[in-house]
Amino acid sequence: MPFLPTLPYTIAALGLFLGWFFNCSRIVFGILILAIADQVLLEFGAGQPAGGDVGRIVFHAVALLLPLNLVAYAMIRERGLLNLRGLMRVLPILAQALLIAWLCRPAQRNLAAWLWYTFITSPWPAWTPLAQPALLAFGAAVVLQATRFMIYRNALESGFLWTLVAAFLAVHGVRANWVATTYFSTAGLILVVSLIQTSYRMAYHDELTGLPGRRAMNEALLKLGSRYAVAMVDLDHFKQFNDSYGHRVGDQCLRMVAAKLGRVSGGGEAFRYGGEEFSVIFPGKSLKEALPHLEQLRGTVEASGFVLRGRGRPRKKPANPKASTAPRPVITVTVSIGVAERDNHNQTPDQVVKSADQALYRAKADGRNRVRS
Repeated sequence: MPFLPTLPYTIAALGLFLGWFFNCSRIVFGILILAIADQVLLEFGAGQPAGGDVGRIVFHAVALLLPLNLVAYAMIRERGLLNLRGLMRVLPILAQALLIAWLCRPAQRNLAAWLWYTFITSPWPAWTPLAQPALLAFGAAVVLQATRFMIYRNALESGFLWTLVAAFLAVHGVRANWVATTYFSTAGLILVVSLIQTSYRMAYHDELTGLPGRRAMNEALLKLGSRYAVAMVDLDHFKQFNDSYGHRVGDQCLRMVAAKLGRVSGGGEAFRYGGEEFSVIFPGKSLKEALPHLEQLRGTVEASGFVLRGRGRPRKKPANPKASTAPRPVITVTVSIGVAERDNHNQTPDQVVKSADQALYRAKADGRNRVRS
């Protein structure tokens, strides 16, 4: 196929553009590291470790530094790209290039031999052309990145984990004459897809509560049939709550209520509408059928209560926690709910949402902590 030779460049350009567009420096540096490794291996004997002393040094240096760079840049905090901090992060890559060039000098060959130093005398590493230092680097990087994925559980961490696997295959396959560029391109494509997945989740899911966001709600409304009900849910006196206890406690309260909404019965699907306001869609349900489930939801939130975290309580659970005998203040949190259904008066999703919002105002005017239609 005529486009295959240009595919690696297309993937690299796409990854760099999307990383810049979404201000994700981790993706930009990941793509850059893969592209440099690929070009360096191609330049020095197509990545063959036996291509002379220089080729051998370059191969083992790339095999050692590649996983360390990938996992290091996967862990960096986002600080932007087109600023001093972003540009400073290029310096370690340039420093490594100078280091490899220095090791290739004849006077440094004894020092370069550490790149293929044998720690364990055993025939088992013979299955791969990678030296033991590089194998240890890949192993440590995979373990560290897998741990990060288990902690954060997001697409970017998963993407970097599989990128490490693809990068290993790229350098491992030189003995079998595998085309390293194919695996490096696959690694870059994995990073691109992980960034797209992350961007999608940021656009359609609320980061604070974990519920689908307003954009996801708008799309869900377009997929509904001719029979459905929509409820608007609002936390009562939430501004006073924030003023009294602070926004951090307010965020904890929002997450608690969102967790209850996420388990609403009756086939309802909850969304974060904005601020302290949520929505629940009941596909295929009439207003009369949705009301008992909303009343149950209101009662569940009221009965749950919100336990204030003590000021002296550590953020992380200690190894040997001591039971506290001091009473902890419990705050009653309530919600007001307005609900409407599609009928002859409200025929479009926008009209149903507007009618549910008006019912919500009536619930608040009637004293809050109640359901109105």
